[in-house]
Amino acid sequence: MNEKIRAKKSLGQHFLNSRHVLEQIISAAEIKDGETVLEIGPGTGVLTAALLNAGAKVVAVEKDDRAHEILKEKFPTECASGQLNIIHGDILDDDIFTIRSSPLSKASEGSYAIVANIPYYITGAILEKFLEHEPRPNRMVLLVQKEVAERIVARDGKESVLSISVKAFGTPRIIAKVPRGAFTPAPKVDSAILAIDDISGAHFQWNYSPNIKRLFDLVRAGFAHKRKFLKRNLEAIANREHLNKAWKDLGLGDKTRAEDLTIGQWLSLSTELHKTP
Repeated sequence: MNEKIRAKKSLGQHFLNSRHVLEQIISAAEIKDGETVLEIGPGTGVLTAALLNAGAKVVAVEKDDRAHEILKEKFPTECASGQLNIIHGDILDDDIFTIRSSPLSKASEGSYAIVANIPYYITGAILEKFLEHEPRPNRMVLLVQKEVAERIVARDGKESVLSISVKAFGTPRIIAKVPRGAFTPAPKVDSAILAIDDISGAHFQWNYSPNIKRLFDLVRAGFAHKRKFLKRNLEAIANREHLNKAWKDLGLGDKTRAEDLTIGQWLSLSTELHKTP
């Protein structure tokens, strides 16, 4: 079968064609020999081959029927040896942790990594699935839209629901900007290699720690009306007296906006607001 398949717009396919970018991804991934790596949307297997060459044990989840067949024909030895496990399905529909043939079926938190060139339109859904739910990977290295990577890292000091949602579980950083020409077909936007290191659910594991749902309910309420100050936004879900006490305890100003709070302050605020009065 010809490896040059036409990209499907409906699947958000943009095949990586840059050897330099591929090397940057592998370098950022810091793969250990024999480590399990989940690849989402491998396409024709360009990144898959690089992951295998780096010594990874790869679980590749591919939705496209055509690409699935190409992968099987391209890597017969790796499939036979168990170094590569190809799963035909949608990463958002399939629970790969319950598929018995997958090496991830016995995965525990931190026992695998995710390295992938993902369809950009499901970036948020992938981050939610693998950060907010166990078993989480220990790190991710993803090709994403440049503007999304910049919002997640929030170098300008202005946080967002997305950046807080990522920073609650790990430490994001931009490895490199990636031009449109690094893909076939070229997307309409520039991209970036985003690494999320030290992923864990540690912030939510002890008594009196913030509950994940409560934290994100609080964050979404805080960002609901950008023109309003944070305390006013939170009056929709919290008692004003409790808010005043939390503001005093945390040393927040009345003109504080949601974008001004760090992940640490959001975690503290969630804890303060849910203490027993």
